[in-house]
Amino acid sequence: MAGNSQPPNRRVSKKKGAQVGSGGQRRRGLEGKGPTPPAEMRKGHAKQRAAQAKARRAHGRQQQRKGGAKGSSELVVGRNSVVEALREGVPANALYVQQFIDNDDRVREAVRFAGERGGVHLVEAPRPELDRMTNGLNHQGVVLQIPPYEYAHPDDLVAAAFDEGEDPLIVALDGVTDPRNLGAVVRSVAAFGGHGVVVPERRATGMTAGAWKTSAGAAARTPVARATNLTRALEAYQKAGLTVVGLAADGDVELQDVAALDGPLVVVVGSEGKGLSRLVGETCDLRARIPMPGGAESLNAGVAAGVVLYEASRRRA
Repeated sequence: MAGNSQPPNRRVSKKKGAQVGSGGQRRRGLEGKGPTPPAEMRKGHAKQRAAQAKARRAHGRQQQRKGGAKGSSELVVGRNSVVEALREGVPANALYVQQFIDNDDRVREAVRFAGERGGVHLVEAPRPELDRMTNGLNHQGVVLQIPPYEYAHPDDLVAAAFDEGEDPLIVALDGVTDPRNLGAVVRSVAAFGGHGVVVPERRATGMTAGAWKTSAGAAARTPVARATNLTRALEAYQKAGLTVVGLAADGDVELQDVAALDGPLVVVVGSEGKGLSRLVGETCDLRARIPMPGGAESLNAGVAAGVVLYEASRRRA
């Protein structure tokens, strides 16, 4: 039949070889593909399926909670942010990597850090899933899931100090909303032998990934407690024998004249803009000011807490 027969004298070969316009496919085929990815990143591997199922369950529980609710998970997005969080030891339970992503140095570094840490599930997910998880943020194909922080009870900080035979040294933050300030305070408390930090449950920052990073690892060994009502928590500390000293620019006494620094102590630090709230200020046993001969109007919460903690530590030594 016309059109089905081969032309006469035409050689037909089935031998495979380079074709016109192959564009160097054979050369690229000889190039190495890099190290073998971990089992959790291999498509179809049993460990990948198990990790994806566990991460989906965790993400489902997170989605059931309202955004910012107590005990909710947090997502760190973007290649640089994820790598930095893993490098600084921020707790994580899942690393989501976009399917068919451009595997650059930062992505490989994030996967390596997650694998070395242990307990961080590697999950390969399509881009639409990551877009949905992050509400359309520019995640760059990498998302790190941070588990909910386990806050202590304010009473636990005092009990732990007394169990060690030491006078409690605690910092309470009133209205501090910058997580970097919280992280800096946690770091100072750890450096000067304090027993923990108390933050209000509302209108204040909690232990976010930013706070973890600023603490430079101190958050792993310094408890942070959350108080439903900061004023009541301070009153409970007073009943337990602690002196509550609030920091204020118009304080009644200068820091070096506060005799209570070498005993059971709670230092209350307010926000840089508003300072101590009225009820908290009235609850304090006394309000102290940090002398600043240089003429600065105020210090941020992290620096102010560090100054007082140093002075208290010096006297206790």
